[in-house]
Amino acid sequence: MILFPAIDLKDGKVVRLYKGDFSTVHQVAEDPVETARQFQAAGCTYLHMVDLDGARDGQRKNSEIVQAVCRVGLKVELGGGIRTLEDARAVFDLGVYRCVIGSAAVSDPALVARLLEQWGPERVAVGIDARDGLVCTAGWEKNSGIDALDFARQMEKLGVRHLIFTDIDTDGTLSGPAFSRLEQLQGAVGCHITASGGVSCREDLRQLKEMGLYGAIVGKAWYAGSIDLKLAVEEAGEG
Repeated sequence: MILFPAIDLKDGKVVRLYKGDFSTVHQVAEDPVETARQFQAAGCTYLHMVDLDGARDGQRKNSEIVQAVCRVGLKVELGGGIRTLEDARAVFDLGVYRCVIGSAAVSDPALVARLLEQWGPERVAVGIDARDGLVCTAGWEKNSGIDALDFARQMEKLGVRHLIFTDIDTDGTLSGPAFSRLEQLQGAVGCHITASGGVSCREDLRQLKEMGLYGAIVGKAWYAGSIDLKLAVEEAGEG
């Protein structure tokens, strides 16, 4: 299982939210580039980044930081504000390895098909951000009313190989991942699934690995000091 340490950017700062609520935003690290270097030193090969400014209003404001982080040498997957082919091309030009499409996949599934055609299924992931089993968009602030499992099946039919599932009610809570919803998702599609939200300790990661998930995102647990990332990477087996 691959571990994806997370860097969420807002106004150029490394921040975390609680349950996706922008009113809870707080800075958790001084320097995103140095943070990425710490992840690399722990043995990580991938990095999950979210441009929260882009996710919320569609305007990415952190491109220079993203480019600097990419130069560290990790395989960076980036989500937030990627809503056109031109947006995707721009972030790939920054050095991003994989783009993550969230809101745009809901409003414009044809865009996902075009992205897959141009860059292939390894370079494109779809983020499914759900609350009570329903997909949310626009930085998690709008409920689309679309069932998350139905949406996952739709994406798989388009050729999507990578899904990143975030259970909003567990994100940033250190309360454990949404194991039951992840199991339901595994039963619905054959995609590579990365779990996001709620990871609190290495035992959570061990359980996700035993479930056979492709990846797990580690955010607040590392910043809070409750996970030794080097040990977690060794246990996960990275890949």
